[in-house]
Amino acid sequence: MQLDTSERQYSLSFLTVADVSPVEAIKIASHCGYANVGLRLLPAAPNEAEYPILSDAQLLQETKAALNDTGVEVADVEIVRITPDFEAKKYLQFLEIAQQLKAKHILVAGNDNETDRLIHNYALFCELSQKYGLTCDLEFMPWTAVKNLVQAQHIVEQSGQSNAAILIDSLHFDRSDSTLEQVKALPAHRMNYVQLCDGLADYDPSDEGLIKIARNNRLVPGQGEINLVELIAALPKKITLAAEVPNLELAKLPALERAQINLQAIKNLVALASKDDVAG
Repeated sequence: MQLDTSERQYSLSFLTVADVSPVEAIKIASHCGYANVGLRLLPAAPNEAEYPILSDAQLLQETKAALNDTGVEVADVEIVRITPDFEAKKYLQFLEIAQQLKAKHILVAGNDNETDRLIHNYALFCELSQKYGLTCDLEFMPWTAVKNLVQAQHIVEQSGQSNAAILIDSLHFDRSDSTLEQVKALPAHRMNYVQLCDGLADYDPSDEGLIKIARNNRLVPGQGEINLVELIAALPKKITLAAEVPNLELAKLPALERAQINLQAIKNLVALASKDDVAG
């Protein structure tokens, strides 16, 4: 299947097909028609295994070859957490590999409750990442130190860095006190891509409950009760839409099938959002 050639681009996020290798994820993305993929280079949690792409030279070369062969590009690489003891220079190898993969964005999480220090360290990391041609996309999550869109925007703007950006994940957007009006008011240059999934209106609001859903029980876009059509309509028209849908039941299906289901679901929502724009 050919890559999507329309103005809208789609990305296959790591968590949707976390069980396959980077090479296989790229091939799946190409087959389905995604223009981009997201790759995880660093563990998201202390109990998570290391990802070999940082240390396995052969895997890195095979991944680069797959990107060249398919024309798929790396939208984002995961995940850098800004913690109280954060040191930007510890991520030099990560940045070098990301640059070799020609990645565009880094998914960043804020895990420091001292806001001034968080802003300082985030700004330093942005400054370092700029040298590698990468943006630092700060994702707000209700259980982290950056809980909503307002906080994320404050940190991004206070950093004073041109490559600082905000990452909206539809699940976290829905679970936080963020609003569509806030999304519409965001400067377009502060957003590079958005992660989409769906969820139910009834959920466990504890940190543990939110994390469990986010990592294992997201729904295919359009199969839940999040107002994704209005969210898409509120976004810049050409922003990349990424399918991030980890789901234990869905994981029983082949990765290719999962990728296809989610891409078609998002395209259906984009069509509905476009109709709403015309009707409005």
